Amino acid sequence: MKQAFYSDSIQAFLGKTSTEILGELTRGSDFDVERAQRDAWLEQIQVLQSVLTQYSGSIFFEYSIPRMGLRIDVVLIIGPAIFVLEFKVGEKEFPLHALDQVEDYALDLKNFHEPSHSLLIAPILVATAAKNCGPALERATFVENLYRPIRTNAEQLGTVIEKVLGQAKGPAIDSGKWLTGRYRPTPTIIEAALALYRNHSVADISRSDAEAINLSRTSNSVSAVIEKSRATGTKAICFVTGVPGAGKTLVGLNLATKHMDKASELHSVFLSGNGPLVAILREALARDTIRRAKEKGNKLKKSAAMSEVKAFIQNVHHYRDASLRDPAPPIEHVAIFDEAQRAWNLGQTTNFMRRKKGIGNFTHSEPEFLISCLDRYQDWAVIVCLVGGGQEINTGEAGISEWIEALVRLFPDWHIYVSPQLNESEYGADEALRKIETRRNVTRSEDFHLGVSMRSFRAENVSLFVRQVLDLEASEARKTLEAIGTKYPIHVTRDLAKAKEWLRKRALGTARFGIVVSSQAERLRPHAIHVKAPMNPIHWFLDGKEDVRSSYYLEDVATEFHVQGLELDWACVVWDADFRHTRNGWQHRSFRGHRWNQVRQDARKHYLKNAYRVLLTRARQGMVIVVPPGDRDDPTRSPEFYDPTFEYLNGIGIPVL
Repeated sequence: MKQAFYSDSIQAFLGKTSTEILGELTRGSDFDVERAQRDAWLEQIQVLQSVLTQYSGSIFFEYSIPRMGLRIDVVLIIGPAIFVLEFKVGEKEFPLHALDQVEDYALDLKNFHEPSHSLLIAPILVATAAKNCGPALERATFVENLYRPIRTNAEQLGTVIEKVLGQAKGPAIDSGKWLTGRYRPTPTIIEAALALYRNHSVADISRSDAEAINLSRTSNSVSAVIEKSRATGTKAICFVTGVPGAGKTLVGLNLATKHMDKASELHSVFLSGNGPLVAILREALARDTIRRAKEKGNKLKKSAAMSEVKAFIQNVHHYRDASLRDPAPPIEHVAIFDEAQRAWNLGQTTNFMRRKKGIGNFTHSEPEFLISCLDRYQDWAVIVCLVGGGQEINTGEAGISEWIEALVRLFPDWHIYVSPQLNESEYGADEALRKIETRRNVTRSEDFHLGVSMRSFRAENVSLFVRQVLDLEASEARKTLEAIGTKYPIHVTRDLAKAKEWLRKRALGTARFGIVVSSQAERLRPHAIHVKAPMNPIHWFLDGKEDVRSSYYLEDVATEFHVQGLELDWACVVWDADFRHTRNGWQHRSFRGHRWNQVRQDARKHYLKNAYRVLLTRARQGMVIVVPPGDRDDPTRSPEFYDPTFEYLNGIGIPVL
């Protein structure tokens, strides 16, 4: 992706005619330029040439934002300040979505463009035909050297630039160094899917710095296994492990988008049993496909866009059912299984087949059957299992050990590639792994492990902190929290209203925020939180601030089943009495009828603990935890169910809001 369609010094820009600059813009563009776009560029050029006469610096038209797949209309570098300009040519008003858009651009530079971290950035929305409004300058409260979006018309733009420069301090920015500085994005999984589907590479949209495990390295290592398997006519399975938010799904999507051509022998499919994730990614990709077609003047029906997307991302259970009906090998030689640890064990699969499919003699676990589908090929096939630790949250989820057991029992010729970390306790595969210690064709490599969370771009140790909190390692959790510092704010409160206010103040632009709760949090109803109420995760994750069904409204809540594999920028975790702290450790409870019953099965305890692990690792920028105060007049919400949890969290250093 080109950094900008047109870049120049301001002095050179002022010395050229509008026609010359328009010609360079058109030649530098990567799309067919329609007349409306040419007219908009001409007006922007004329406005800027009239207001920049007294300044020196640099100017960039259509500056790329790789993570978002979008471009900033104009970036100006003047003295010690960066101006991010979004033009609305002919517009008389300042639409909310446009204000959010220009603020998003500024935040993207502030967060992900290394030279911009400490620089003063002023996002400006220029509605060229708006009335004079006396532009007000307001600094962002929680982000250093950033203005909130500034409203102006074409006539007052020069005044705005002058006012900002009057408040700016420091040396002039070196435009050359700024332009070539490292861009280290950490996209959400939705942003990543959109970018990869537009044919960007994983290197374009992910960090590659020394502090983070290189996603490109892992992607390339798996790709090498695929190429080797095809060349040698062998079958292989790769287990890619990673901490929460490390980019496992991103690796899988990257592999799948590389090989979307059905005519290619390397054609692959991305599979997930996570229904909300599949539905949300499909909807996001279909909407984006339609939007891009519209920008080019083409009409595309949603059914057509969705048909193409469905071939790319499939529900693993539908894939399984299709393989039951057709004994032939699947059309894809490469199958990528997201959250492979959540595949069903023998009991769950057999029970489901009998009840839902009318198949009484089905005797395979889900991993065993899925491997057998690819084993139908006479030549080669590859399975890529993306594995999260401590992520099993539902009855019958087998963990990764069942995949290993199936390979041991039935598939002795398959080559196995694993990360050394797969034997760690959180993956639950250590006993099964001992059975392949002496097996031929087993390769262990660090290339198949992603050890750093990319979700929390402000603090990579959040997943470690959450693990320590849940494992009751209080002193270690306190140290990790201190290391996180102010980069990733975490607060605890007893007041849900305060938490909502905190979210709204912290989240700038279109940063997504929402309330997440355990699916067993049955006694939050007095706080207008009903976990059994239906909610649509597509609307919750994808729709805007104006939609009451979106996460922004803080009315509908999401559970661990809705948010696993996805993320928010800011999260409010409301902690009920289903998982409560006591002097003897965690107590696991399930509400039935009129009381909390003790959970006795180890598997259900495991799922409940993992539910809170999922909830506490969803936020990219910060979170607030709400532990309700309880009610002495309500025996189902006694304060003694909640107070010890609050005291434990506050005791390890989480400040009270």
